[in-house]
Amino acid sequence: MAKKQFKAESKRLLDLMINSIYTQKEIFLRELISNASDAIDKIYYKALTDDRLTFNKDDYYIKIIPDKTNRTLTISDTGIGMTEEELENHLGIIAKSGSLAFKQENEARDGHNIIGQFGVGFYSAFMVADVVTVMTKALGSDQAYKWESAGSDGYTITPCEKATVGTDIILKIKGNTEDERYDEYLEEYRLRSIVKKYSDFIRYPIKMDVKRTKLKEGTDNEYEEVVEEQILNSMVPIWRKNKNELTDQDYENFYIEKRYGFDKPLKHIHISAEGNIVYRAILYIPEKTPFDYYTKEYEKGLELYSNGVLIMDKCADLLPDYFSFVKGMVDSEDLSLNISREMLQHDRQLKLIAKNINSKIKSQLQSMLKDERDKYETFYKAFGRQLKYGVYSDYGANKETLQDLLMFYSSKEKKLVTLDEYVSRMPEGQKYIYYATGESIERIDKLPQTELVADKGYEILYFTDDIDEFAIKMLMKYKDKEFKSVSSGDLGIEADDKEKESDANESEHKDLFESMKTILADKVTSVKASKRLKSHPVCLSTEGEVTIEMEKVLKAMPGAPDVKASKVLEINVNHPVFQSLKKAYENDKEKLALYTNLLYSQAMLIEGLPLEDPVQFTNDVCKMMV
Repeated sequence: MAKKQFKAESKRLLDLMINSIYTQKEIFLRELISNASDAIDKIYYKALTDDRLTFNKDDYYIKIIPDKTNRTLTISDTGIGMTEEELENHLGIIAKSGSLAFKQENEARDGHNIIGQFGVGFYSAFMVADVVTVMTKALGSDQAYKWESAGSDGYTITPCEKATVGTDIILKIKGNTEDERYDEYLEEYRLRSIVKKYSDFIRYPIKMDVKRTKLKEGTDNEYEEVVEEQILNSMVPIWRKNKNELTDQDYENFYIEKRYGFDKPLKHIHISAEGNIVYRAILYIPEKTPFDYYTKEYEKGLELYSNGVLIMDKCADLLPDYFSFVKGMVDSEDLSLNISREMLQHDRQLKLIAKNINSKIKSQLQSMLKDERDKYETFYKAFGRQLKYGVYSDYGANKETLQDLLMFYSSKEKKLVTLDEYVSRMPEGQKYIYYATGESIERIDKLPQTELVADKGYEILYFTDDIDEFAIKMLMKYKDKEFKSVSSGDLGIEADDKEKESDANESEHKDLFESMKTILADKVTSVKASKRLKSHPVCLSTEGEVTIEMEKVLKAMPGAPDVKASKVLEINVNHPVFQSLKKAYENDKEKLALYTNLLYSQAMLIEGLPLEDPVQFTNDVCKMMV
């Protein structure tokens, strides 16, 4: 029979499909198995309306037959088969979707859904095969037909012999090249792993003859090699089961089986969504941080399935960055099996699913925070930093979503508290939410700057993560209460008699402070009498938006931007040290310089800042001792 040419610019489409749509050649097996599953589904649909047909699910299966000797791989199904006309229409026009058309004709019926698009997916076979042969016999037909092609140069259709209804797709596997090892698609272990990865939840059994070694009958230590037919797929996905049928152990086993993590998940979310978009999902909130989580190498995303067939290992578009710790999968019948990564980014259905998932994750976290505080705190210690990054990123676009999930250590409660809990305890007259920054809770506890705020009885939130202050600056306020650092120049606390006395001291000792400022030059913007210090002699405060802790974080970044906080040296005029400063100012200007530099160095050390000249500092200490 004369060779026919493909229609609809098929040569160009075939080349584009093979080289662009699929980045992994192994995907061909997923596509052919999905088509085989569709073909069996079509018999199921016919049985719903044709009393002459009886659909016994046990009679239907897909079989994979590797033949190393002849270098062929056969995918055989017991589905509906194709007539000569259907072969011409479905395989002669690349991207013509027989299954899609069938689905549209039968979409109002109950029963199985059609997932494949027999056309584009079928031609993925040419990624691994030099020649593709299709032998098929349609249901109700006495004549079988063979379709054969070696690629974009065309195809032939001829009558052939086939005893049973169904389709056999025979791939003549390509020879190995320097870049590709095509032999692997004839290996049992490789075929098994591809089926498990992409087609484990196809609803019909996928069979293959497998070699194994067993003990020879009647012997104690003699073994023989036998071939037995095995089912490679599990067929029933956990997400299609009713939640009432499943236990926590079932969800944990699935988590382990899918290798989502080596920990035990804190919580699972099982979603069965109906309505404008139909999808199912099982999501997990892990207990522990993956070793590479806060690195560039970490890849976020959920497994994405189209009706039980894996489309993508990690679909990043399903999760916002701030929930990137979530593991799991999504299965939707509204997504095309042949959708590409680029198309997914613009898929309206996918965006709706992502929006719904985002809402479900937040609701679950809020529920944990309210009803399972210990579990939430375990989660927060592992992933709280990511929530804070979420508040800070995208110019604060997500701060309303995340602010109620944030927690910080409390000076009063001695544990993690939420912003809502802090505000609910604020005494009348407290204007701000106060916070202090430092490397650890222990270091913040000793900060001189906390004395006045603590003395007023106000609660202080401890910021120990480098992202904390940046996130809060983006948040700006919570329930109309602004955030205020205890190191801020203006604490917003009304002055009492003692503090008014401090203002008088400021004026009285103006010349002394100006001299100290001159000694320190551009290291500080000013020197002044402190209103916040009670027992400590000295501390640093800041003016402007950049705080000392922010300066430290920015300096540690690659490229080290030259951003500095405007530092103010505060002196406790009620501390004995101040009397020594006054005497030095009046009698010994050299000693005043020594004392000023020492006090500045002490303030720097309290803040955890590096000294500009450690040798000079040690020399100054020695001068004090002689």
